[in-house]
Amino acid sequence: MGKYWQIGRYIVSDFLTSAIAWLIFNICRYYDFVAYQTTSSLGEYLSYPRVLAGQVCIPAFWLVVYYFSGYYNWPLERNRISELWQTLVSSLVGVLVVFFTLVLDEIPRSYEIYYYFLFELFGLHFGLTYLSRIWLTSRYLKQLKGGKYARKVLLIGAGGRAVQIAGQLERIGYRVSGFVQAVPSEEVRVGKDKLWGNASDLSRLLHIHPVDELVVVTEALDGAALSQFLYTLYGYKMPIKVWMDKQAIPFSKVRLRTISGVPLADITENNFSPAGKNLKWVADKLISACVLVLFSPLYLYIAWRVRRDSPGPIIYKQERIGYRGRPFMIYKFRTMYESSEENGPMLAHEDDKRITPFGAVLRKYRLDELPQFWNVLKEDMSLVGPRPERKYFIDKIVQRAPYYYLLHNVKPGITSLGMVKYGYAGSVDQMLERLDYDIIYYENMSLALDMAILAYTIKTVLTGKGV
Repeated sequence: MGKYWQIGRYIVSDFLTSAIAWLIFNICRYYDFVAYQTTSSLGEYLSYPRVLAGQVCIPAFWLVVYYFSGYYNWPLERNRISELWQTLVSSLVGVLVVFFTLVLDEIPRSYEIYYYFLFELFGLHFGLTYLSRIWLTSRYLKQLKGGKYARKVLLIGAGGRAVQIAGQLERIGYRVSGFVQAVPSEEVRVGKDKLWGNASDLSRLLHIHPVDELVVVTEALDGAALSQFLYTLYGYKMPIKVWMDKQAIPFSKVRLRTISGVPLADITENNFSPAGKNLKWVADKLISACVLVLFSPLYLYIAWRVRRDSPGPIIYKQERIGYRGRPFMIYKFRTMYESSEENGPMLAHEDDKRITPFGAVLRKYRLDELPQFWNVLKEDMSLVGPRPERKYFIDKIVQRAPYYYLLHNVKPGITSLGMVKYGYAGSVDQMLERLDYDIIYYENMSLALDMAILAYTIKTVLTGKGV
């Protein structure tokens, strides 16, 4: 709840400060430019329909700029340096857009006045916005230290270093709910009232005492042993942070992100920027809506052919595991004969006799995936992301590759790097080989990579190399 209240405060503050900055700018513009060309008073000028419309549209424009900058993504993880930098960059970009689209079309008595207009607009907007934001952030940080928005963490480790890190976490707004021993042989330096048990009891302990994050601080494990231990934690599907000492930790399947103020690294967060995530979300919605509308005749034709090809439903529904491990129903055009899995879950393979004649065509051109644009609109999926799997096969995969659970930190996709570089998997071994591509995607998520994958997918569709 605190997150959304804080987002609301920033939005209201940004709207009001941008409206005030634009009003003051219009007053300055009146005396610097308009007053020389009209007999209208300041009040009459400010009441012009175009000026009044600007008082609403310009602040709304700024909220869009700030949304795409990612400013509202992490309202509870603020610091004064990032506040200054984000406000400076977004203000500069937004002011240039406003200046060249709305201000530069006026004919001044001297072109030098444009420089005054540009610096006035930037100075007013940046100054008012930053002062308001820094006040809200300082107020929030003060409340954070007071424990108002504290996030509950379970600290895995019970030695002296764990106690030290726990103290640092408490000072920056975390609440350490308890400690568990990473291994039974680990030295215990915490009080009995805070020691919950050891890591083998984690499932039961987390069910009894829900927390927001896991923090691993132990000197009893290092190197490969620590890596294997961390892999077992991915199944809990929550943020995991690890104490980083001088010794290098061989994380081969994750990318580290340090946390300011405390020597911890988040091993469950990828490097996709907040701005990129917002742009991806909007692109998912727009492209999916356009596909569903523009390709509706193709949908109708495929539906007719599927029904004509063999008895059974047109749309095949199946439960898959998605973002944060939540199950959802995925939609596909049916490509197999009805009751093809009477003996349990089976993966499709080349020359699979369960595939209908028209189903083979659909799979070759990946047209069976078209209904999943509806999944994207419902926010079950994204256009690009690791392909979602069934729980039955996930359970088999994680026995050999526990880091598979990292993929649940992002939305699954209609297409993926694994699909364009590897293709369909007909066995668990092949699924593990394709997993390497999905992990590469997870480690390097970006809009540029998404666009490249979409380009490869279009090529696959057009050339019929979907199998």
